[in-house]
Amino acid sequence: MSVFSPALLSEAGALLESLRQRGLKLATAESCTGGLIAGLLTEIAGSSDVVERGFIVYSNEAKMDLLGVPAHLIDLHGAVSEACARAMAEGALENSKADIAVSVTGIAGPGGGSPEKPVGLVHFGCASRRGPTAHRRFVFENANRAEVRLRAVVAALDLIEAQIGTASTRLA
Repeated sequence: MSVFSPALLSEAGALLESLRQRGLKLATAESCTGGLIAGLLTEIAGSSDVVERGFIVYSNEAKMDLLGVPAHLIDLHGAVSEACARAMAEGALENSKADIAVSVTGIAGPGGGSPEKPVGLVHFGCASRRGPTAHRRFVFENANRAEVRLRAVVAALDLIEAQIGTASTRLA
C-alpha cells in the first residue's frame, strides 16, 4: 500500500512516461516538500530510468553547499523567493546528469510566515538544459502543513509537464 493516493500515483506515472518518451532524466531540489516529489516518483516501479537524483535542501546551508545557491541571493531575497527557486533548479541541473530539474521552496507552516511571506507561500523553479527556467508562485491558503506540502507536490508535477510540453521540441 502506498502513502500516495491512486490518482496522484497515476499522474506521476503519466509524467514519468512523458519524460521517458522524450528520453529525459529528472532531478528534484526540494526544501519544504522534504523529498516528497522524488518519493512519489520513485514509488513507481521502473522510475530509475527517468529519476536521475533528488536533493533535499531544507537548510540554507544545504541550498548553498549542494546546489550552489549564492549566499548573497538568499540574503537579498530570502530562501522562499523566485530567485532562490530558480537558482535551486539551475543548481540541480549543474550538479546532476539530468535534462530537467524542478525545485520547490516555501513556508509549509504552521509558523514561519509573515505578512510579506505568508504560510502557504511556495515558489517553484523548473530548469532544462536547452530552455529558459520557468517559475511559478502559489499561496495555498487555509491549508495545514500536510496539505501545503501535498499541493506543492501536485503543482511541481504540473510545472514539469508544462515545461516539457512547451519545450518538447527543444528537449527531444
